[in-house]
Amino acid sequence: MPFQTIKGFRDFFPEDCALRNYIFERWRTSAAGHGFVEYEGPALESTDLFRKKSGDEIVHQLFCFTTKGDEEVSLRPEVTPSLARMAAARQRHYSKPLKWFQIGPCYRYERQQRGRLREFHQYNVDIIGEASPAADAELIATAIASLRTFGLTKDDFAIRLSDRQLWTQFQSQAGIAVERAGEFLQVIDKMERAAPEATDEKLKALGTSLDAVQAFIASVNENHPVFAAIRNSLAARGLWEFVKVDPGIVRGLAYYTGVVFEAFDLKHGLRAIAGGGRYDNLVSLLSDGDTDMPACGFAMGDVVLGELIKETPVAQKAVDEWMKRNGALDVFVVVADEARRHEALGILQQLRDAGWRADYPLTPQKMGKQFQHAEGAKARFAVIVGTEFPTLVIKNLATRDQMEVPADGLRARLAELFAASEYKNLIA
Repeated sequence: MPFQTIKGFRDFFPEDCALRNYIFERWRTSAAGHGFVEYEGPALESTDLFRKKSGDEIVHQLFCFTTKGDEEVSLRPEVTPSLARMAAARQRHYSKPLKWFQIGPCYRYERQQRGRLREFHQYNVDIIGEASPAADAELIATAIASLRTFGLTKDDFAIRLSDRQLWTQFQSQAGIAVERAGEFLQVIDKMERAAPEATDEKLKALGTSLDAVQAFIASVNENHPVFAAIRNSLAARGLWEFVKVDPGIVRGLAYYTGVVFEAFDLKHGLRAIAGGGRYDNLVSLLSDGDTDMPACGFAMGDVVLGELIKETPVAQKAVDEWMKRNGALDVFVVVADEARRHEALGILQQLRDAGWRADYPLTPQKMGKQFQHAEGAKARFAVIVGTEFPTLVIKNLATRDQMEVPADGLRARLAELFAASEYKNLIA
């Protein structure tokens, strides 16, 4: 039986790798444009790091094992714990706030489904060392920009915004025991995906009801004072139209302490594209109280985003154009006379030294086959090296126009052609 990809993991063939690279480039551009700098942490961490953040139950969702040195380690399911650990260790070396972002693979041992795999790439954007709502607004603005850079508009996605403080107040008024707060938030987090009867039963066991929760959610809108600062900040940037206040968003992770939000597509019923919020206690928790810094962040995965891009014609067109530009050769060197292969290799190296993407036939081929290879590689130009060397022929593979040029003038002439906005007429 032939080997197959492990369940929940992916092969990245050239076209898949190109889409991944496009997504990464857009993410990096968005983050850098908002003043974030890139960092990276290890893919393998002590399992205790994740236990301390999420409790023993997290182990069931991890790829964990014991090393030959008897260390219990896990592939990272997320990057926030690593970030908190790193920030606590070196925070004195950097001015505050830290505006950091990271792109890399994460791993979760859970049932795969549409939009969720066991291996995925994640874009993590965080602000550490700033407690004001300005940081939360900056994060939401960055999330919006990161989605808009793919050609997505307010008709394609929305940011659903909430705040854990609302539910803290609700719990207090409803008389829900403090020690059951996590259990209560888990019920609210799963409310949209669960049967109403099951949700109501769980809520009644906690001392409230589905009717009470739904009435509370209906009573909160964008004019609630908890959202005022964020609303004003985003409205000043013209971005509030992307936001919908939705108290039903609570984020299931226990470490969130304030603002929480998720980005959802509006047309295709996909999983959340991104999600995050404020986690002011995590750095202190993971440093045993040695370092106390407020923090907030969000993460965006490539799996759901990739599906949304494919479902959105404008976004897919942008990908196709990028792939055409970045996957194409600039020049293909055609060896029209095998006796001139040595000179052709010299021309090839000149082109590559000049920074152009250039290729050539590794073995002798008929010219027709070489041109097929050039067109398959989406080369813009062919440089034909034949019996007339040192006279060369430049051929525009789109228009079929061609011109002669001396070998010592090739780089200058190609530079002119690449600098031109159009290549309609190459006849000198």
